[in-house]
Amino acid sequence: MVLQNSKIIDLLPRESGIERYPTAEITELSDHVLLPGFINAHGHAAMSLLRGIADDLNLQTWLNEHIWPIESRWVDSQFVRDGTELAIAEMISGGTTMFADMYFYPDVAAAVAQEAGMRACIGLMVMDFPTVWGSGPDEYFEKGLEVHDEARSFSHVTTMLTPHAPYTVSDDPLQKTMTYADELQVPLQMHIHESAEEVADAVANSGIRPLQRLDELGLLNPRMLAVHMTELTDSEVELVAHQGVHVIHCPKSNAKLGNKPCRTVDLLAAGANVALGTDGAASNNSLDMLGELQFAALLAKQQSSDASALPAWQALEMATLNGAKAFNMQDCIGSIVKGKFADLCAIDLSGPLTQPVYDPISQVVYSAGRDQVTDVWIQGKRILKHRVLQTLDIDQTVSRARQWRDKIIDTN
Repeated sequence: MVLQNSKIIDLLPRESGIERYPTAEITELSDHVLLPGFINAHGHAAMSLLRGIADDLNLQTWLNEHIWPIESRWVDSQFVRDGTELAIAEMISGGTTMFADMYFYPDVAAAVAQEAGMRACIGLMVMDFPTVWGSGPDEYFEKGLEVHDEARSFSHVTTMLTPHAPYTVSDDPLQKTMTYADELQVPLQMHIHESAEEVADAVANSGIRPLQRLDELGLLNPRMLAVHMTELTDSEVELVAHQGVHVIHCPKSNAKLGNKPCRTVDLLAAGANVALGTDGAASNNSLDMLGELQFAALLAKQQSSDASALPAWQALEMATLNGAKAFNMQDCIGSIVKGKFADLCAIDLSGPLTQPVYDPISQVVYSAGRDQVTDVWIQGKRILKHRVLQTLDIDQTVSRARQWRDKIIDTN
């Protein structure tokens, strides 16, 4: 592979490459497999500072009695800066080259990602009620549009509209998010059908399921990135596929919060695009995309009682090219193709955990661990070199995380 500036310009055997490009700098990575960088299609980066603070709880208890009260007390711009840096350090070290973020102070998250040289799609939050980021929908939209305008000058950052969930956003703001998404030509990401309780409450309150409501409001279309989707009927699987909705599967978070698995095998068979996300570190509790795609593959086999379901290549595709498709970036990233950006990760297969190698893809998906990621490039820049981060001071990042832990523990 030959890189020039930010892009892949050639793919050819080693000896042919040396002959054709005699003055090029050569990077040797023997016993490695080179992959497209992983795309973490859903998360809440700054919540890395809340990792492990409220474990072993169901979703609504976790949110209402723990996470939201803690956020209202502690989240500010510095919290988001420090938490996002911690998340980016973890993600880069594990081979992730792009992440999608849905959280408060998106202006800060965007700036941190740009400074770290990390590709990101930053969500512009919308909710009905006040939070640390805004007083209600009008202010969320006003601030979100400002962040979108600021991010247009960034080389690594794009934006999306992120209404939180059907149970936290009413009809008028939901329709407004769709209008803005169309005007700005950006994706729209939302937690949908995350739990059985969410669906049951919606039916009890309105008589219809959340997906039906969103369909009637015109939100089910190729701009929509529907996160979780653990409660789907057969007709809803077909609806999602027919409408071109992208599904973001977060298998570890769903399992940890006691929710059903997403019907990935059925969705893929119906023609839907399914990508992978970790969710936040407060409900996973890691941002390990290699572990996520492995768990997704195994879960699909168990769920369908079919060992051939979601084979290794398809699980890897969900973590790379399918993520690029979800953000309409498939022509730029997600696979190793001439002309695409050089967003890459290298995994060392020389150790006992991944030897002998019969099938490199199977070895990566079923055997490798994220500690075997040695090098990462984003837009051709090497930001992880021999397992050492090049754009972040890991000691300072971890020190600030510990300081937040001490402050939060002292007052909770």
